[in-house]
Amino acid sequence: MSKIILYHGTPNKIVTPKFGGGDEKHDYGKGFYLTESIELAKEWAVCRPNDANGWVHKYELETDGLKILDFQQLDVLSWLAELMKHRDAADTKRYRMLAKKFIEKFGVDTSGYDVICGWRANASYFYIAKEFVRDNIDIDILEELLSLGGLGIQYCMKSEAAYANLTEKTDELLPVPYAEFNDRYNQRDITARNRMRDLVDSDANTVTKVFSTLFER
Repeated sequence: MSKIILYHGTPNKIVTPKFGGGDEKHDYGKGFYLTESIELAKEWAVCRPNDANGWVHKYELETDGLKILDFQQLDVLSWLAELMKHRDAADTKRYRMLAKKFIEKFGVDTSGYDVICGWRANASYFYIAKEFVRDNIDIDILEELLSLGGLGIQYCMKSEAAYANLTEKTDELLPVPYAEFNDRYNQRDITARNRMRDLVDSDANTVTKVFSTLFER
């Protein structure tokens, strides 16, 4: 048997993962999201600006028999295409037209997978996404930019089989103090954005191979 330990950070003390639940506008669409990093889960539990303490729920996922799609094994453009299916980086007509073409060219069919694994699009990610679709970022520095963001890797449960293989360790529920971990979340984001801006403004960003050029013949 192959098992991995995952954590879910949330404001809720009681969580009941349910197949078909979740928000279609999350990174990989509807599903239940977890991470292997307990420290990131603590930050994600209190990332809202409401002063409320949070909780980290610990789970065990039995991976035998599950089909897992790992975006870390694919081109970064495939991951961006998946996000564009669910989240908008801009609200312009130009973006909507180009995003559709981008998804058609670089998107992958995720419908046959039980679990999707990949980066989490946090606040600093949207700085990258907006600059990318405005043609201000060269593709050659995209992956490095994302690594600077400290986005963290998340797992999204997509199928009934995945939910059936997920077991909560209820005796290991952890309270998360807002004051400590919301500050860590915010500092991580500030640091990430500063490092990203430095790279975007550097000579490494030649602004030659940009978003709109991907569709040129």
